[in-house]
Amino acid sequence: MAEVTIKKVKTERSRRQPVEKDFDQTIIDIARVTRVMAGGKRMRFRACVVIGDRKGKVGSAIAKGADVTLAVNKAVTKAKKNLIYVPIINDTIPHEISVKYKAAKILLKPAPKGTGIIAGGAVRMVLDLSGVSNIVAKILGTNNKINNVQATLKALSMLKRVETKKSAIKKMDKVEPKKVKSEEKK
Repeated sequence: MAEVTIKKVKTERSRRQPVEKDFDQTIIDIARVTRVMAGGKRMRFRACVVIGDRKGKVGSAIAKGADVTLAVNKAVTKAKKNLIYVPIINDTIPHEISVKYKAAKILLKPAPKGTGIIAGGAVRMVLDLSGVSNIVAKILGTNNKINNVQATLKALSMLKRVETKKSAIKKMDKVEPKKVKSEEKK
């Protein structure tokens, strides 16, 4: 009898890094925070960062570090994990929305072409990085930048995609008509 030897072949998995899209980043807030220890106070830095590709993806995060650059880098890597998709129709949002997050209240309204971004403070930065170029926004609650950013992201994530007439007609063409049963004979 002939002996058959089976060799296990190790397959090397490619360890390529995932391709990262080019995101722009904006620092919303940098704060020096201290905590009291037995020997004295320890200083750290807190950074709030918003990233976006200006094509409908945007995210934000807050991180702390021993110095400003560490805090910002940590926040950027966290923000890449918290991206949301923003539905954009004709360079604006599909419908009006009002959101409350903690003490922050934000109102976002679609605007016609040529209007630009009419918003203040941190909300303007989030909308700019998300790719919405025509919008009217109003901060109704607090002046807290971090809460305003979170409220804006919550509002953008709650937006629903509104179908245009052309896409609705295309969907109707793909659906087959239902067969109608003939009435039963008596």
